[in-house]
Amino acid sequence: MSRIGKMPIAIPAGVTVEVAENNKVTVKGPKGTLERVFPAEMQFEQNDGQIEVKRPDDQKKTRALHGLSRSLLNNMVVGVTDGYEKKLEVNGVGYRAAKSGKKLTLTLGYSHPVELEDPEGIETVVDGNNIIVKGIDKEKVGQFAAIIREKRAPEPYKGKGIKYSDEVIRRKVGKTGKK
Repeated sequence: MSRIGKMPIAIPAGVTVEVAENNKVTVKGPKGTLERVFPAEMQFEQNDGQIEVKRPDDQKKTRALHGLSRSLLNNMVVGVTDGYEKKLEVNGVGYRAAKSGKKLTLTLGYSHPVELEDPEGIETVVDGNNIIVKGIDKEKVGQFAAIIREKRAPEPYKGKGIKYSDEVIRRKVGKTGKK
């Protein structure tokens, strides 16, 4: 049995979970609403403030989907109650981030500024040299943070670029002069 899949998901107060036909699950909470269609093999049982994900058999595919479905549903419940955020740091001389409306402007040493539009349901906040990406969908928050980081990934010699705040960059020693 999947150790993650068999754990029940506690549904906090103010959150409603509805399972429609074709396993379309809708989670409504104080921060918003999320919808996702789960695989047809999975079954959802709701009772006294908890929801459990069940699997009908022990085939390899259903075993693989069991823990995944439970984690995705848990991420939806956490997203509509607390939300998700990723913090990025901009390091480097002359590297800057600015926000105007829904547009994030990055000055990263290129001949032009890099402009990114906030996707639907995602909000970015610029705080000095930090960029905070916030939203209720964990997948979208992580994806947009990765897109921002990709514009100038950190390099190992001076550590310049955009990195996650909890990321550790393995530094390399540069060239040495002649003797």
